[in-house]
Amino acid sequence: MNAANAIHSADAPALLKVQGLESCYGRIKALKGIDMEVRRGETVALVGANGAGKTTFLRAVSGVQSISAGSIFFDGEDISSLRSDKRMRRGICQSPEGRQVFGPLSIEDNLCLGAYTQPKQQLAADMEKIFTMFPILKEKRALPAGTLSGGQQQMLAIGRALMGRPRLLLLDEPSMGLAPLLVEEVFKVIKTLKAQGMTILLVEQNAIAALALADRGYVLETGAFTLTGTGDELIHNEQVRAAYLGM
Repeated sequence: MNAANAIHSADAPALLKVQGLESCYGRIKALKGIDMEVRRGETVALVGANGAGKTTFLRAVSGVQSISAGSIFFDGEDISSLRSDKRMRRGICQSPEGRQVFGPLSIEDNLCLGAYTQPKQQLAADMEKIFTMFPILKEKRALPAGTLSGGQQQMLAIGRALMGRPRLLLLDEPSMGLAPLLVEEVFKVIKTLKAQGMTILLVEQNAIAALALADRGYVLETGAFTLTGTGDELIHNEQVRAAYLGM
């Protein structure tokens, strides 16, 4: 990121602000008083070991997971008690862990479902943008989504989230289970979206790739943030290198 961009995102107001967030599964506290923010136009990476609470955090932001304490503000509005569909209407769109495409439905229908909150007249143009980004989806548009490879399903899951015209894009483990070449392709797409000024919150097992792309990052351990800094600072942090980067 060049200096001008760094200044821009540092000065930008917070689009997402989370304060004292807690969430439980039964008696187990999965998130323990989390504070964080994502500014407009920023890419923020969330890294940590399996079971640290990364997916739970994204689900809490999108409203799929209930919270037991704290507040979530989106564009200055307290959305802590809003249903997930109303959060989506405000522009919080998620590409979930494990892709979760609708297997029996066609690729085209999956994309249409992502746009269900949007005006019908922009559907065709938005779908064309997705097809330009992922040509293989255009080629196979009439086929059931379940016939796609894992990498193609990931492209569809990202495309479906983009059909909602997100103001905040939540990406949960977009490279999980993909071959290295496909990982590269998925990160190229994220880089393009970032360059277009999209605000992205990225949860990713591949810590090096995520932090290299991110303006800022947070390290999550057993439901609490232990470190935060620019992507570059975290990549060069000894603790992070030892724990997550295998260095």
